[in-house]
Amino acid sequence: MCGIFGYSGKRQDGGKIVVEGLKNLEYRGYDSWGVACTTKAGITIRKDIGKISTVSSDDFSETCCLALAHTRWATHGGVTPANAHPHLSRDGTVAVVHNGIIENYAELKETLKTKGYTFVSQTDTEVIPYMIEEEMKSGKSFPDAFRNACLQFHGRYAILALHQASGMLIAARTGSPLIVGVGKDGYYIASDIPAFMEHTRTVQYLDDGEIVETDGKKITFRDIATGEERQKREIQITWTVEQAQKGDFAHFMLKEIMDQKESIARAANQDEEEIMTIAQAIRNAKGTFLVGCGTAHKACMAAEYFFSVVSGHHVNVCSAGEFKLYHHFLVPESLLIVVSQSGETADVLEAMNVAKSKGAKVLAIVNVEGSSVARAADYTLRINAGPERAVASTKAMTGQMSVMLLIAYALKNALHDGKTLLLETGALINDMLNPRYVERIATIAGNIKRHEHLYIIGKSWHYPMALESAIKIQEVSYMHAEGFAGSELKHGPIALIEPGTPCIALLGNDEVTSDMLNNATELKARGALLIGIAPKRHEIFDEWLKTPDAGAAQPIVTIIPIQILAYELAVQRGKDPDMPRNLAKSVTVK
Repeated sequence: MCGIFGYSGKRQDGGKIVVEGLKNLEYRGYDSWGVACTTKAGITIRKDIGKISTVSSDDFSETCCLALAHTRWATHGGVTPANAHPHLSRDGTVAVVHNGIIENYAELKETLKTKGYTFVSQTDTEVIPYMIEEEMKSGKSFPDAFRNACLQFHGRYAILALHQASGMLIAARTGSPLIVGVGKDGYYIASDIPAFMEHTRTVQYLDDGEIVETDGKKITFRDIATGEERQKREIQITWTVEQAQKGDFAHFMLKEIMDQKESIARAANQDEEEIMTIAQAIRNAKGTFLVGCGTAHKACMAAEYFFSVVSGHHVNVCSAGEFKLYHHFLVPESLLIVVSQSGETADVLEAMNVAKSKGAKVLAIVNVEGSSVARAADYTLRINAGPERAVASTKAMTGQMSVMLLIAYALKNALHDGKTLLLETGALINDMLNPRYVERIATIAGNIKRHEHLYIIGKSWHYPMALESAIKIQEVSYMHAEGFAGSELKHGPIALIEPGTPCIALLGNDEVTSDMLNNATELKARGALLIGIAPKRHEIFDEWLKTPDAGAAQPIVTIIPIQILAYELAVQRGKDPDMPRNLAKSVTVK
């Protein structure tokens, strides 16, 4: 949630730099935007509601070597120009942008009011520049005043501030991500790497409880609590600018769906010794827990079936936000496997803290190298999906399932079989994703786009795919969709079916196919418009989308036509599939 970007260095076009970089972070928040530039006249602020993608960087041509910017996903206060960041100190010398929540802002605000400060926004952020200004009144330097202010803030946050007089850019992190880009012409501080990818691929990561400060010539990392300096190593990012761009595709979501022609094979390309070590750790564990949020949680639910069907091994699945209630079951021999696309999900990080407090080990399955989850885990596996910019996760989700399917085969001592299956599945997906197939799905979307409700059923590993199907359709098209276990229909949901109601049945070629056909027939008997997604056509289907027969990898191929359907429904209903309302890519608050 919220995109943060700042620049300090030799270049004189700092305003343009941060505006263009902010456009690459818009997936993190797009309610409003704002930019602060230092000029000879002082700090100039421009901000408004709406998307930064509509703003021209040519409008920020003034000479500026120190700037910061923000694209917002509203938490405190409505979507208004006054609530947009940056926020200024009362004397106009400090500008601040912020991600996360200052949990004790109300208390701080009341104290500041008694000292004569007035507030023009409804945000928690506005207390930050005022607190810095108050600390500087006693003669503290900007870095010391910034650190002292941070010591008084409670909660998970990322703060970036600039000071006109000293020419310094300072950031602090407690929970929300911040990354430093080290360039030849200066330093870049952002909440995600795409902001500065065109300038540098050399990065340094802030850890929780750290401050970074720069005057554009050198950079220093410090501990927030003690002020002591910390040393950081430089890391080279391996993915390219081109991977983070949408190329000839109309939207990032469609590009990322099509990327699955190759991303499944990349997910399968894991170090065999590492995978076998993790498999052994699962065998030795006294209780293995799979934890994620949203789409990642549905990937974990599918993996529960992988472990059961492929390797006969039991694992426990839990939504990350509920995991702290499971602490009674944890012992030092427990193993927590966390799954996260962004690697910054607040509930996932809290689940990791709960596990570690009990002495348990943590394995992270992530896409973003250097993320908070990756660095806090005992073991890390990357899914190698490449950058995913659309809010709705597609290739990351299938990559997560691929890696967990590979682990299930390793538990069976059949790792080679698992790799072979995934490589074959990648080839099948490549054949499936052709223009005629996409056109067929677009036609079906056109036939159902005006309906208010859509229902999806599945069984076995297709049950979590039914739930994930509903998430995808809801979040990008805003159409009401619900997923159910096929056998649960007659326990209530079938009452919702009316003549013409579109329903999707997810089937494979497996031991539950006949059961699913019976469940689908129940829908058909109530007048449903039945859309089958399956390797074989069955006579009860009104519409059929063919999927390859992929064995244990069936849920991976089944979810892909649903992703395309969700995309087409969004586009045909006039919605932006990359930036759905009220949502952001990285959820860094609980």
